[in-house]
Amino acid sequence: MKKSGILLHIAGLWLLSGLDASGKWLVLAGVPVLMVAWARYAVHTALMTAVVLPTRGKAIFHTKSLSRQLIRGLLMITTTVLFFSVLGRLPLAEATAINFMAPLFLMAMAPWLLHEPHRLHRWLGVLAGFAGMLVVVRPGAQLDPVGVVLGLATALAFAFFQIATRRVAHDDPLTTNYYGGLFGTIALTLALPWFWQTPQLNTWQWLLLASTGVTGFLGHWLQIAAFKKSPATLLAPFSYLQIVAAATLGWLVFGQAPGQTTALGIGLICLAGLGVALTEARMAWVRSRGPGEVP
Repeated sequence: MKKSGILLHIAGLWLLSGLDASGKWLVLAGVPVLMVAWARYAVHTALMTAVVLPTRGKAIFHTKSLSRQLIRGLLMITTTVLFFSVLGRLPLAEATAINFMAPLFLMAMAPWLLHEPHRLHRWLGVLAGFAGMLVVVRPGAQLDPVGVVLGLATALAFAFFQIATRRVAHDDPLTTNYYGGLFGTIALTLALPWFWQTPQLNTWQWLLLASTGVTGFLGHWLQIAAFKKSPATLLAPFSYLQIVAAATLGWLVFGQAPGQTTALGIGLICLAGLGVALTEARMAWVRSRGPGEVP
């Protein structure tokens, strides 16, 4: 059961990396970022409505805090638009690696925003991850400075998004997923008249634009299924395989492979997050053993 959860989690990560690669390709082809984001949310919401609504009915809308769901939805839109903007300026692997600063930002903010205790291993992870980020964005890396700034803004927004997600943990995950897509679709549809530009795309490119919603829907669906089968502490370390997926797709699709020094920085970010995740899992396991039991 737990192994199947890991496989579902990894499959979901690869699909979400495919979404990122598609978004990057479309932005580079001249499709406005907000249009890519709108298509991603509109198709996602349409699929969820077709698949989930018939079985869940009105129950899918039941939430204990609509305002918290709205805040999460707004942060989700912000993160998506920012990240697609980053993908237009940075290679896929580097953009994904910078975005993985989000869990480290979350660890740094958790004592104040989530009232979680200060822990030394978390701060060591934050410092190591920050050092890795500095290696990735070093002057010699020749990365677009605007893209780097947007990447850090994306990671910070994603950290706040994760906090918002924790604050709606009392709701059904499918309800939270549906509200996120629905709010994104409504907000971007209302803004559509101000940014709509009919792109000159062929049939295959229009299908690629529509596919962003399909891969987003399936990626998140697999994530939900994975967390139902396996505990979060088990799955967390495998999340860093998304950087491997991003680097592979960046090389295959765009011919962009990170250099040795950049790969070292990416590895340091991964090790920082992985070390914290494994330490947290170890502590949770020890607590579950109860007092007096020898680990």
